[in-house]
Parts: sequence; structure tokens; C-alpha cells
Amino acid sequence: MSTNDKIKNLIKENKVCLFMKGTPDAPQCGFSMTVSNVLKHLKVDFKGINVLDDEDIRQGIKDYSDWPTIPQLYINEEFIGGCDIVKELFDSGELKKVLEKKKII
Repeated sequence: MSTNDKIKNLIKENKVCLFMKGTPDAPQCGFSMTVSNVLKHLKVDFKGINVLDDEDIRQGIKDYSDWPTIPQLYINEEFIGGCDIVKELFDSGELKKVLEKKKII
């Protein structure tokens, strides 16, 4: 299975999928911790994918989304964005609305 197919499957199999450095319980960068904490605060059940465990996934997700940084958040297979975008959406209340509209929370 290609890296691209692995990434597609992870995104398809998990309603909320966060490609991050570290794990939700032990983030290994501040940006990953911020997005993880936002999702926890909203009581979202999400899958954290530790890109540090797999160099192919780490580079592959950047190619897949055409987005240069990690973390990357996907909700119902839709790319939402990285830390700054997720934080802005959270601060404005939009993230909660998106999660409610997609019946995640």
C-alpha cells in the first residue's frame, strides 16, 4: 500500500483525524499540543497520528494536503488546517459550529 493510500485510509476511517508530532496524551511540539487541547476541550473523540513514528507519513501528509506544516486536522475527510487556523476557528466559535454541523459533538 502506498503512503498516499495509507493517509487516505486513516482520514477515511477516522471522523476526526489529527496528524501531529507526538500523541494526544504526549504531544511533542507546542503546535500539536495546542490543537490536541482544543479538541479535548471540545470533548471531541479524535485519532492522533504521530508523524514522528513514520517518516513516509510525515512527508506524505504534507504532499497529500499541499500544506507545509504539522499538525494537520481533518474532519469527515475534509482538511481544516493547521494550528493557527484551528485556533482562530476555536476562538471565533466556528470550530464548534463545524463539529456540531458534522454531528461530531
